[in-house]
Amino acid sequence: MIILNNFSIIKPRGKTRKIKKNIKLITKIYMGRWHEIMKIPAPFQLGECCQATYTLSDGIVLVRNDELLANGTVSFIEGTAKIVDASEPAKLEVSFFEDAPPGPYWVLATDYDNYTLIYSCSDFAGLFHAEYSWIMSRTRTLPKETVSELLGILKSHGISTDGFTETDQRPELCSSMP
Repeated sequence: MIILNNFSIIKPRGKTRKIKKNIKLITKIYMGRWHEIMKIPAPFQLGECCQATYTLSDGIVLVRNDELLANGTVSFIEGTAKIVDASEPAKLEVSFFEDAPPGPYWVLATDYDNYTLIYSCSDFAGLFHAEYSWIMSRTRTLPKETVSELLGILKSHGISTDGFTETDQRPELCSSMP
């Protein structure tokens, strides 16, 4: 049973997926700004013009996520990401709150210059798990063919893409973004 709660995909008593990817994430090249093109909606991300900026500092990735809220204000959150296992450098953990456990941040595909595909799946006390995913681009647009290829990668891992929504990245809307 899959429940789409207007946000993330939640599967009761599910298990996190075991995805094997051998992407040799080259952290320095991955740094910079990425614009959200599509996502599985998340309760912690409600705006448009969403973007993430990554900066490398002493082996830790500094993360800043910005979004434009419906009232016209720009909201942001800052955190850190780190590679947990050097043998799987595309699987990171991201933390935004000091007392909260980190969340998985898995880079399933990237060409570093145009697109990246992110996946996250978390168990909650063995009762249910939540899945999140983002398609991001260095620019505010991405060719439909590329989006289709990235959705195909998710499907090849058994991840439903039915709940994906497009993020509004129109220049006239996003002009106030940093």
